[in-house]
Amino acid sequence: MTDLERVPSTLPGVRFGAIARHADSRGAFRELWRASSFPILTPAETGAPPASQPRFVQVNESSSAFGVLRGLHYHRRQLDYWVVASGRAFVALVDVRSVVAGSGPPIVETRELAEDDWVVIPAGVAHGFLALDQLELIYLVTNEFDGSDELGFAWDDPAVGVPWPTLEATSDGRPILSDRDRSNPSLAELVASLRG
Repeated sequence: MTDLERVPSTLPGVRFGAIARHADSRGAFRELWRASSFPILTPAETGAPPASQPRFVQVNESSSAFGVLRGLHYHRRQLDYWVVASGRAFVALVDVRSVVAGSGPPIVETRELAEDDWVVIPAGVAHGFLALDQLELIYLVTNEFDGSDELGFAWDDPAVGVPWPTLEATSDGRPILSDRDRSNPSLAELVASLRG
């Protein structure tokens, strides 16, 4: 991650960039992550307790066929760092920190990420992606998976209004969803459950 092109985001704590790929006739090399690129992860970014020293603790790889949509997922205690290993993804980020605090509406930002692009997603920013090609996504997280912080809301919630692209290659133009993502509540219902 030493040769990064930083791209500004409208959402606090979100960062975008691209990894340098070094290629020749033998193949390619790319550095996906380096500790010095994240010298201090703060509890505000990661949702960790104030006295803790947040760090990456788990690495995952997600493989998605064209047309698969994953999300919108929301974490209160986890920062995600995503790297597109291959393919392209339409990424939707929804800052729900003000909604959860009761002080404002969600803010939506979308980007298309291609191979070698990355994004840092702080706690409180819901996220999802639509695979625009066969997609391999590698992600580092600051919380080991245990299910207790695995929240979500409907990918097509009209109150949020993510402008997902239509898929001309699927029979109905809609994405392929997991049962979980198909049955997620609205953002308003999720927030009410968190307060209740």
